[in-house]
Amino acid sequence: MDSIAPASDAAASAGARRTKVRLIILALISFATLLNYLDRAVMGVAAPAMTGELHLSPVTMGIIFSAFSWTYAFAQIPGGMLLDRLGTRLTYGLSLAFWSIFTLLHGLVANVSTLIALRLGLGAAEAPCYPSNSRVLSTWFPQQERARANSVYAVGQYVGLAFFSPLLFWIVGAWGWRSLFVISGTIGVAYAGIWYAAYREPQDSRLVNRAELDHIAAGGGLAHEGAKLAFSWANVRKLLSTRQIVGASIGQFCGNSTLVFFLTWFPTYLATERHMDWLKSGFFAVLPYVAATVGVLMGGIVSDLLIRRTGSANLGRKLPIVAGLLLASTIILANYVTSNALVILVMSIAFFGQGMVNLGWTLVSDVAPKPLIGLTGGLFNFCANLAGIVTPLAIGFIVQATGSFYGALAFIGILALLGAVSYIFIVGDVHRLEMESL
Repeated sequence: MDSIAPASDAAASAGARRTKVRLIILALISFATLLNYLDRAVMGVAAPAMTGELHLSPVTMGIIFSAFSWTYAFAQIPGGMLLDRLGTRLTYGLSLAFWSIFTLLHGLVANVSTLIALRLGLGAAEAPCYPSNSRVLSTWFPQQERARANSVYAVGQYVGLAFFSPLLFWIVGAWGWRSLFVISGTIGVAYAGIWYAAYREPQDSRLVNRAELDHIAAGGGLAHEGAKLAFSWANVRKLLSTRQIVGASIGQFCGNSTLVFFLTWFPTYLATERHMDWLKSGFFAVLPYVAATVGVLMGGIVSDLLIRRTGSANLGRKLPIVAGLLLASTIILANYVTSNALVILVMSIAFFGQGMVNLGWTLVSDVAPKPLIGLTGGLFNFCANLAGIVTPLAIGFIVQATGSFYGALAFIGILALLGAVSYIFIVGDVHRLEMESL
């Protein structure tokens, strides 16, 4: 371990200004998160062309969309265990490298079985990403800055498709759908090396000074050596006995259903239900993702502002999430308008609201017991990402059975309302859970 104490103390005693290394760390996880969601979402962009080439029915396409989350959800707890055991730097680096390789191999598939196998591999490899992000927030950022930090890296979920959608659709038209996976995977493999070379824990960084470390520690940040606990099912049961973890997990499952729709079926919805051609679909697909990007940032800003003004984590964390879920439920209104412009407006409002729901990760970083941050994040993400299993399958069956997306949008909107109920009535008091109280 590199020692920074002497240099830091000297800097502090000399009245040096506080460094901002945590912003560099935030940039690292922001780009990693962009790649994470780009690699799982290019399937939605490729789906219309892939469906024709591989002769896929809506139910088969739903299974392919869902397959990613089969392993992604069930690898969350093992991923959290790995994170607690190996630490953020190595775990995240390995995760990046392997998920990028699986993405690249998507471009070589010739049949459905191989495609499903690669989706399973991609899901397992991506599992440690969000628990790692949560751990980075807890160690590198004081509580009063975490919501904004969360909103910045969470923008990576949407910005890839928000601003790259026209390019992605153009690539499909010019070079074919396979090229999307090859390009995305190659970039990710390269970035895995950059991550491993650049990331350090606060105590190990040569760039951070004592003033910044003190600032982080004063807000409840920094990892505590020797605080890690070995995995046990007893700890899982303890976490699941808390209303904070259970309520947030239910709410996030419901909110994630909206996100999963946009990452998987949305381009197909525009192309088949609204009869938009490739380029037109690519252009219109941008607008809801831009709205979601704004929603993510707005949720973080409003949350930290409320905490500073009121001192209440309950109000600051839960109010923006509940408001976002209520806005997400308006997706049902798309069933009752005929204008494509109005449909895009409704979708943009709904996805804006879903963007605010990403604040759930900040809430979890606030309540997770410090020795179990990785396990808590893995458990939370497991519950939340069961939506990735259920939603694509449900939409596929609904569309094939009814011939339209009417029931599918109603399904998503109702889940968003249930999520709001969970955050209002189940989550309870937002505070750091202590091991001795579990």
